[in-house]
This record gives sequence, structure tokens and C-alpha cells, in this order.
Amino acid sequence: QHPHEEVPAKKLRLTKPSKSAALHVDLCKASSPTDALQYLLQFARKPVEADSVEGVVRILLEHYYKGFTPDCIVDDVINTLNSERSHQVLAQLLDTLLVIGTQVPESLNMRHRLIDVACKHLTDTYFGVRNKCLQLFGCLGSVDKPLPRESEGGGTGMAAKDVQSIISDYFGDQDPRVRTAAIKAMLQLHERGMKLQQIIYNQACKLLSDDYEQVRSAAVQMVWVLSQLYPESIVPIPSSNEKIRLVDDSFGKICHMVSDGSWVVRVQAAKLLGSMQQVSPHFLEQTLDKKLMSDLRRKRTAHERAKELYSSGEFSSGRKWADDAPKEKVDTTAVNLIDSGACGAFVHGLEDEMYEVRIAAVEALCALAQSSPSFAEKCLDFLVDMFNDEIEEVRLQSIHVLRQISTHITLREDQLDTVLAVLEDSSRDIREALHELLCYTNVSTKECIQLALLELLKNLTKYPTDRNSVWKHYAYLRDSLSHLVPPLRLPGRKLTSAPEASGLASSVESAQNFLKESLTRVCSVQQLDAPGAQSLLEFTIRDLQRLGELQTELAGTADFCATYLHCQLLLMKALQDKLWSVAVPLYLKQNAMVSGAAAQVLEETYKLEFLYSGLESRQIASIHHVRLQAKALQLVLLARTRRGVEPLLSACEKFLHEVDAFQRLFVTELPHFQDSFVDKLLDIMPRLAGSKPADLVKILQTTLRHSCFPQLKLPEQIRRATAAIIEPTGESDNPLRFTSGLVVALDVDATLEHVQDPQTTVKVQIDVKLLLAYSSSTSRSLGPRSAWNESTEGPTPLESTIEGTIPLSKPVKVFIMPKPARR
Repeated sequence: QHPHEEVPAKKLRLTKPSKSAALHVDLCKASSPTDALQYLLQFARKPVEADSVEGVVRILLEHYYKGFTPDCIVDDVINTLNSERSHQVLAQLLDTLLVIGTQVPESLNMRHRLIDVACKHLTDTYFGVRNKCLQLFGCLGSVDKPLPRESEGGGTGMAAKDVQSIISDYFGDQDPRVRTAAIKAMLQLHERGMKLQQIIYNQACKLLSDDYEQVRSAAVQMVWVLSQLYPESIVPIPSSNEKIRLVDDSFGKICHMVSDGSWVVRVQAAKLLGSMQQVSPHFLEQTLDKKLMSDLRRKRTAHERAKELYSSGEFSSGRKWADDAPKEKVDTTAVNLIDSGACGAFVHGLEDEMYEVRIAAVEALCALAQSSPSFAEKCLDFLVDMFNDEIEEVRLQSIHVLRQISTHITLREDQLDTVLAVLEDSSRDIREALHELLCYTNVSTKECIQLALLELLKNLTKYPTDRNSVWKHYAYLRDSLSHLVPPLRLPGRKLTSAPEASGLASSVESAQNFLKESLTRVCSVQQLDAPGAQSLLEFTIRDLQRLGELQTELAGTADFCATYLHCQLLLMKALQDKLWSVAVPLYLKQNAMVSGAAAQVLEETYKLEFLYSGLESRQIASIHHVRLQAKALQLVLLARTRRGVEPLLSACEKFLHEVDAFQRLFVTELPHFQDSFVDKLLDIMPRLAGSKPADLVKILQTTLRHSCFPQLKLPEQIRRATAAIIEPTGESDNPLRFTSGLVVALDVDATLEHVQDPQTTVKVQIDVKLLLAYSSSTSRSLGPRSAWNESTEGPTPLESTIEGTIPLSKPVKVFIMPKPARR
């Protein structure tokens, strides 16, 4: 008998069963198509992970389609369509064909087949079927050339022109959902590159008076598209012998839709008006005039009466009866009924009950005024009136719009009064927007400037937190109107003169040259002895810090270079010979110094990477290289000061992983790191992976001490993120009182400069200090990550991805006083 040989046990790995495997088991268990359908419906209700989708699709195809091709599904669906009687199932099958057709647009044969199927079912009595057929026409109808006619097989073979005529036949369908689908199908053809026929214009105009909102909304879009395609075409005016340009006619019709019963249509119409730049000035100006009529006399608008009173210096006493009665006789034969569509369209839009319509009207006015200076002057009164709107968003948008057209307008004194009244607004955003508007707006008289300055001083008294914004406005006035605005010495600001500004460019250029020379000189530290190299780095750091103080334009770049060189200096001091030539117990103090230096270098590298903007891949690679050196130094210290193999083994594995990650992230930058620390490690990477921890530590120690200093290459501009807390000032002794167990609101007003995505990266600490959150495990290109939410229950899930924070501002002391809750 042969001795029984022991078979080695196989290692089993337990994994969670995949969705595709579970579906396969269920489909195999199904004894009838009904059971299979039930299993599929149950599966469809359950969520499917992204990594399981491919497996699920493969199982379905293998179960129902051996040797899958898209044509086989199309054949099955078309065959089922021919025998199906349920209208809802027919609509779903046509939707399946629509999905397949849009996924395989290059198959001309399949497109022809699907168009033929759509033509066949277009007369179905169910609206859902007709909708899907029209969608097939819009998504798959021929754009570049006519489809060939089918000689047999019953195919209809529509030409490119016929596709539009067939779709337009359903503009008058009895079901509004079909009418909407027909217009959208035509718009889909336009988006795909087919030029729509002008003959559709009359049909689209009729649909503007449809009873249903969705139809009118789609029709407005269609009329606008045709106005952009055929702006100069001449169209007749109904019930008249006159003719006008199509773009003018469509402009009047869309203006009429600004008074539509649906606010959604009104918003859409107002937005489209802003893009109709080719309309005639005559029609454009009528949008601001309601043409108020009284016994066939034209009644002047309130704006016209106010302007006349201002120019004459007289105001109504109120004692005369009907002193604003119309004086101008209107000729009945001169009244053009076609103009009634455009009459007062923007006036209606600006007075609309829905704030969304008012905002859309304000934005449209801005777009048209930017291309027409004369129209900008005429709409000025209306935009100024919107400063008094009850909705903050409308007021803010009106200020922004007036700022955009400020080059075309000049404010009169009465208009300036209305503008300056907004300085009393409780919203800080609105007040700051108004300060910016005042910087760029022209005023008619010298008295207007004095009035603006007085109101700004009042604003400063009422809202002291506005001082920075007001001072910026003062600086602009001082620069542009130095003969009218006296020089003032403002806190934190220096008085500048023109000669200083003229020599600024030359001084910046010489400072840049000094910066480059300093970095080039530092590259020679490898040829110097240790004391000389350290002295050179210390003097260079001092010079760069001083340069940043003198040249504010280069402050970010100089500070970045000084911090980077400081990291190199710390590493150089930590690696000097006398610290490593004696046994560990005799130099505990020196080991503590080295450990502190390594920790400081790590902290500085995070500041270099996340506190400065404008960095390129090469600078980020240099920062990671310094960080890798600091981590190697920490690993060497760990081996010298701790006992036990497990902690050291884990630290070695982690370090090798980081070296490998550096190689993958900065593979294109590796040629710039010749003879550096990471370059020498990568050369012996296979040897390092198989080394014992003690041997690895010795190699790291030797490599650290004999590596070259890589030259730092600078981009064009580096800016440092800074923050200054304005409120709270920290000077108040009055505490914030709140009931214990409840929250207390603390308004923090701060000025942030050069901070990327402050909404998600800036945090407020309890002692009121601004911090910048960062994570080195995520690339800068991955986009911002939310750092916190409004809840105080605990950190958000993304909080765990944040490695640390960097102080952005000095802390501010705030006193709080909790009160006991009432029982």
C-alpha cells in the first residue's frame, strides 16, 4: 500500500455574490416567460452598482440573444410591433427603437428601417405612439442628404424636405402633447444641422396662441430659431398690404408672449428677446413705450414727465386740474396695429408679478443695450427703477446690469438719487455691488460727485463693515478725478504718486531678475562645505523675504521660494555628520531636534502645495520630493529610537508605496530630478523592495546625505492665499449671550485673496480662525471637496478625506456667555 499523501488545503476567498450571478440563477429557475418577466421586474426595482452593469448586460444578452448584434433586437422589436395590439406597449417598443437608433447613428440602413416604422405607426390613435414616432423623425430623420426611395417592401422613403412636411402636418394635431412633440422634433432636426424651411414660420406663429402652455413654449422657441435663420426675409403683415422683415415680425410676436398667461412662457420669451440683436431700432425702442392712449391723445409716461420737470426746474403744485392730461393729438391713420406686439414688452416684463420674469427682462435689456448705445440711454430709467424691487435678487441683478452698460450711459442727478438710496439696503452684497457700480458710472455734473461722496460717508457711518468697499471706491475716484477728490490718508493704505507708478514696471523687472539670480546661486551649495552652504541658504532666504516685503507683486513668488529653501536648510542641518556619528543614547537632544525638523518640513510642504496658486506640475513634483525626503528622515529616526520589527516593517512598506506613487504621478517630470534623492531610489527600487528593514534604513540614510539639490524652476506668477478677518474685530468686551443647549450665530466677515474654491476649502475654527483644508491623497484636478456641512452632529463623510488644515488668518477673540435654560 502506498502511503496516503496529504493534499495541501486550498485557500478560499469569500466574496459577495454579484448581481449578474443572482440574475442568471433567477432566469434559469424560471419555468415560463411569465416567471422570467416577474424576475426581471423584481431585479429592475433593485439598485445595481456601477461595476455590476457590464455583467448584468452580458447575462441578459447570453440568455436571450446568442451571437448578439443590434440588428437582431431591431428585428424582434419590429416583428412584435406588427402583431402587438396594446397602444402602450407599442409606444414602449418604439421607445426601444429610438434608444437603439440614437446609439447606432452611423448605420444608415437601420435609420431607414426605423423611419419607415415611424411612418407606418404615425396615424395611431394613441397620443403616446404618435409622440414616439415624431421623436424618431426628429432624432433619425435625414440631415445631410435625402433618404433613397424604397422600390419594394412597402417602404415610404421620405426625402429630407418631406421629413419636415410630415412633422409640420402634426402641428395641428388634436392632442396638445402631440403638437408639442411635433415642434420639438422639428427643433431636434435644427439642432442636428438641418435647415428648417421658412414655410413653417406661419404655422409656428399660429401655435403662439395655442390653449396649452407646453405648445406655446415650444412655439416661441421655433419662432426664434426661424428668425435667426431668415432675419432679412420679407413677410406680409396680416390684414394689411405692408411687409416687414421676418426678424422684426418675430420680435413683435415674441414681445407679445411676454404678457402670456404662463410665467414659464413669459420667462422664456423675455430671455429670447435679449438674443435678437438684428431687430430694427424702431421696434426695439417700442418695447419701452406702452403708448398710453386717452381720447386718441398720447399720454406721456411718468419718466417723460419727470425728465421734463427736472430739465425745467418746475414741479406740479397739485392745484391744477388734470395738469398731466395728454396734449399731443394722435393721428388715427398713423397708428400701426402691427407695432402693438412690441409696445411696452419690457415694461410689462419689468412689472411682472413673478420675479423670475423680472430678472429675465433685466438680463434681456442688458444684452440689447450693450449692442445699442441709444437703447441703453432709453432703458436707463427703467433699470434704475428696478433698484427698488421688493426681491433682493432682482435688485442685485439690476445693479450688475447697469454696471455692464455703464460705458453707454450718464446718470442725471434725479437718477443718481434713486441709485444712492440703495446704500441704505440691509444686504451687504447689494451695497458692495453698488459701490462697484459707482466706480464705473458717468455722472452729469460735479454736484453729483459731491452727492455720491456724502452718501458714501453716511453709508460708512451706518455700516462700518463697508469701509473696505468704500475705500476702494474712494481710491478709484481719487485716481480718475484727482482735481475734485482730495487726498486722504486711510488706515492701512499708503499715499501714492504718479512718478512712483511710472517706475513700477522697471522695478518689478529688476526684482524678477534678482529672484532668478538668487535661485541660480543656491544651486552651487553642493560644492560648498556644510557651514558655507548653510550660510548661503540663510542669506538667500533673508533676501527673498525682504524682496517680498518691498515688491508686493512678487510677494507670493518670493515667499514660496523662501519657504522651499527653508525646507532644504532644515534637511541640511538635520543630516549633518555630527548627529549621526555617535551612538543614539548620547544624543537624545539632537535626535529630538532632527525629529522636529522633519515634522516642520512636512508642515511646510503642505503649505507650499495648498497655500499657493499658479503652481505647475514641476513645482508640485519638487514639493513632493522634499516631502519624500522628510518622510525618509522620519523612517531613519524611527529605526534608531524604537524597538520591534513590526512598526518598522509597516513604515518601510508605506514609504516604498509612496516612492512608487511619486513615480506614477510625476513620470513626465522625472528627467528634471537627475542625481536627486528620488532618482537614486528609483534606480535601486527592485533591491529596496527585497531588502530587510534595517538594510533599507541604511540605504535611505546614505542616499539622503549624498543627494543633489534639484534646481527650482518657477512659473510666471505664484500667488499666496491670505485672509483677514474684518468682523468680529476681537476688540469688543460684550459677550454673545445665548441659551445653553442651543446654538449661537456668529457672523464672520473676512477678506479672502487668491483662495481657490473658498466655499468648500475654508473652515472656521471655534476660536474664530480661518483654516484651509487639504488632502494630499487627492489630485488638484479632481475638483473641490466639501469640507463640512451646517450640521453640528459630527463630521461629514468627506471630512475623513481631509488630512489637516493650514492657518489662513490670525485668531480673533470672541466672548460668549451661555444663559441657563428656562424651566
